[in-house]
Amino acid sequence: MIDEFAKDNLHGRLRRDRKALLWKLDGLSEYDARRPLTATGTNLLGLVKHVATVEARYFGEVFGRPSPDPEPLPRWQDYNGSDLWATADETRDQIIGFYRRTWEHSDATINELPLDAPGHVPWWPEPYADTNLFAVMVHVLGESIRHAGHADILREGLDGRTGLRAEHEKQIDEKARAAYCAKIEQAARSAAPIKA
Repeated sequence: MIDEFAKDNLHGRLRRDRKALLWKLDGLSEYDARRPLTATGTNLLGLVKHVATVEARYFGEVFGRPSPDPEPLPRWQDYNGSDLWATADETRDQIIGFYRRTWEHSDATINELPLDAPGHVPWWPEPYADTNLFAVMVHVLGESIRHAGHADILREGLDGRTGLRAEHEKQIDEKARAAYCAKIEQAARSAAPIKA
């Protein structure tokens, strides 16, 4: 009983965060979806591509269920960071399509295997490489949440949009937002006065 509850709960949260991550691309220009927004090059479309690759590996290779996607994943040993950004010839639709196909494959793995189904993660150190579906679900959910959080901040920096889903987004009151930030700035300055 608890296994099914745990599995359904983790799976439901993963589905929620997948949608939230994709929503962060809505309404953005190609440039804003792709451009580096941090010193390390983090970008919104790259986050989607990365999370899709993570899911494909963990819910595919780890359980001997390689993705049926027409584009093969590079070998995990050859990781070079190319899943963190979109090349000029990769379209947004291609990357989103890859992510959605990966969802279907991941969902099938989750639905068909019990939580204690054994898996092997060759890129994890021993003795952790031999694992099970429960541990992989927790790991992938953590990755998804982490990168959805990155996407939240990147999108807020672009145009101020925040939230988990469009229907939960409140109308932005720029004046109230500026006053709120000024209040926080004042508290920071009061706690640590600037020395001349």
